[in-house]
Amino acid sequence: MAEPRTLDIDDVERRMRGALAALKHEFGGLRTGRASASLLDPVMVEAYGQTMPLNQVGTVNAPESRLITVQVWDKGMVSAVDKAIRTSGLGLNPVVDGTTLRLPIPELNEERRTELTKIAAKYTEQARIAVRNVRRDAMDELKALEKDGHMSQDDHKSWSERVQKLTDKIIGEIDAALHQKEAEIMQV
Repeated sequence: MAEPRTLDIDDVERRMRGALAALKHEFGGLRTGRASASLLDPVMVEAYGQTMPLNQVGTVNAPESRLITVQVWDKGMVSAVDKAIRTSGLGLNPVVDGTTLRLPIPELNEERRTELTKIAAKYTEQARIAVRNVRRDAMDELKALEKDGHMSQDDHKSWSERVQKLTDKIIGEIDAALHQKEAEIMQV
């Protein structure tokens, strides 16, 4: 029999947690009716001949629960930032005051709340798929190790169970994140 080898379970967990982190980042861009600086993370600005994130051309703050402010560093970039926010699809209309843009966060209506929960569910399903893909890759690696004689059937079974338990745990955390986000969205 060949020299025994095992699966790098830490790497599998890191990759699964990466899917969870990506989901939480996606959730940050979903508007919940409360101001958050992360709401503007997906906004890209045409600046100096290239496209860059909004936080590269100004400071984003949420001084109040219903207001986001953007302090643009270069006065010449104010109109580009204003345009980028208006065309971002976030439904926000900036009020320009010198180099500061004020973005009042409107109340969410029931239709928009339902739409946001559907988007959150879509993001969640993408994260579940990513975790299952990592699980499939790990199981394929285990099969290859067993086939090549680097792992016994008993080891293969115990490692498979560990991978499945880890998958169930991460998917549970993903589902919990969805329930938390749905509650946040539906909160009136």
